[in-house]
Amino acid sequence: MGLDISKMLTPSKAPFYSIVPGNAATPISSVTQPVTFGTKENYRTEYIKFKVANFESSYHTILGRPALAKFMVVPHYVYLLLKMPGKIGVPTFHCDLKKLYDCDQEAIAYASTTRVPEPSSEVSQPRNSSPSQRW
Repeated sequence: MGLDISKMLTPSKAPFYSIVPGNAATPISSVTQPVTFGTKENYRTEYIKFKVANFESSYHTILGRPALAKFMVVPHYVYLLLKMPGKIGVPTFHCDLKKLYDCDQEAIAYASTTRVPEPSSEVSQPRNSSPSQRW
């Protein structure tokens, strides 16, 4: 995203899922940054904690449910817009359909070239446990 955040990074080991098709991704670190929606007259700013990862994606950032809850966003998926309380009213944010289509096409192309690992056929058994010890 063009930010120099190297001095603000903190270690992070918690994996997240459903970003890289078929794989869990482990972030390199995390960083907290201010995020602002709106115009000079009517805006909302909140500090959001982002996980920083090193993998290919069609997105620069993904705002999840915790971030949307912090902004008190009301998403309207059918109309592809967001509404949230602002400084002097309710700002409304519309989706750019062309950009949405381009991101989807890029995500599909990436997913089709990414190798999804085969599920393991082995079933792990706990060490030193007999059926009577498990219950």
